Amino acid sequence: MKVKWLKFNTVSVMTGASALIFFLCSSLRHALFQSVAYDLGWYDQVVYLISQGQTPIVSFWGYHVMGDHAAAILYPLALLYKIYPDVHWLFAVQAIALALGCWFTWRLALQAALSEAQAVAMAVVYLLYPLVFNINLFDFHPEVLAIPGLLGAVLAARLGRIAWFIGCLILVLSSKAVLSLTVAAMGFWLLIFDKRRLYGAMVATRTAGGIALGAGVAWFLIATQVVIPWFSGGNEAPAVSRYSYLGSSVLEIIANLFLKPELVLGHLFTLPNLGYLVLLFSPVIWGLSLRYLTPLVVILPTLAMNFLTDLHSQKDLVHQYSLPALPFLLLAVIGTLAQGGGWLRSQRAIILWALIAFVALAKFGYFGSRYLAFLDTWQATTEAVALVETKGSLLTAAHIAPHLTHRPVVKLAISSLDTTELGNFDYALLNVRHPGWQSTPEFTASLVEQLKSLPKFELTYERDEVYLFRKVGSRE
Repeated sequence: MKVKWLKFNTVSVMTGASALIFFLCSSLRHALFQSVAYDLGWYDQVVYLISQGQTPIVSFWGYHVMGDHAAAILYPLALLYKIYPDVHWLFAVQAIALALGCWFTWRLALQAALSEAQAVAMAVVYLLYPLVFNINLFDFHPEVLAIPGLLGAVLAARLGRIAWFIGCLILVLSSKAVLSLTVAAMGFWLLIFDKRRLYGAMVATRTAGGIALGAGVAWFLIATQVVIPWFSGGNEAPAVSRYSYLGSSVLEIIANLFLKPELVLGHLFTLPNLGYLVLLFSPVIWGLSLRYLTPLVVILPTLAMNFLTDLHSQKDLVHQYSLPALPFLLLAVIGTLAQGGGWLRSQRAIILWALIAFVALAKFGYFGSRYLAFLDTWQATTEAVALVETKGSLLTAAHIAPHLTHRPVVKLAISSLDTTELGNFDYALLNVRHPGWQSTPEFTASLVEQLKSLPKFELTYERDEVYLFRKVGSRE
């Protein structure tokens, strides 16, 4: 009993420490002006607007946020902004959610009858899986809540806690509409493959599986056919455009997956997809066995979506698109270890492999390289941001926007901007030296000259090629 208590403390300390490290890293990246409008500014703006009782329209997209991913979880998150509106709430929520995956992984390992040492090792494997660290650095995404949600759902199903299981499903489904496919696949796996030895546990697992399968399918249809079109003015989910060769709607794409196999096969067997598989599996390949791969049934929707798109960011361990696969990769490893399999079985060897994978694939080195790219204008940008004193409309660079999204209207100074709209803004904050995403120094310099020529604007700050313009007479 004493040993178990010590191990519990070990994992609890790991969970708390990792949450703190994640929070500090994402906060530092933001302070260095490395966060961007897509996606931190996106979510910060809508959570702020919800907290103020305003319609959560993403101003640089133009639609209600529910017309994007039907992420209803943003509404309860807005309660934190009612306490005090600050983007660091999002960093904290994300850090805690990612860190909790460590604790749930440990509990699932113990529940599968792994030794104490192996269970702690699996918690470390989770924390050192490169995607966990990397996604924490990539702004904020509500689907990170799916990590503790999915792991918690499996644990609840195996323990027969149906109410807890349903709560976890609600958390996952409200984080992002497309996660309904993962939930449905998890339900199928629980119903067909994840059979417990005891009759009572088997009944509970099958009940949970049926609930998940039904809830996943139902919410996918409701979200894609009703909620998203309603809030986006009749449009399909934005991600549909990534699969345009298969159709122009969600249902057409699903139909063509079966009706036009030649299109599907041509996008499946490619070198980028092979490289993606190597990235995804290499951190845990030591613990996978062909005999115990049934949890990987759940990752098939994730793999299919990432295989069939040409979007490179869906085929790496930097962006959020592979997150739904991680819990079930870990469950496959736990299942292998529980049956006496795996290339590595000692705690030391498992942790060493995880550490090597982390060093090779985690982006901690960015803090000594690309995250320092804007240091030469950091002081000037910080001072200019502080001078934006009202909630008036703003034109700014993508990397400055997340520092000023607590207002109804923020537009990005990108090359596609209609310059005839310059007069509509109360503020324009531009960095000619570092113009940001989808812009150039030449284009930003031309905006500065145009603003100087407009009598309705005054130049209120200039330093290190950072310019702040304010409309004359603008007020709160």
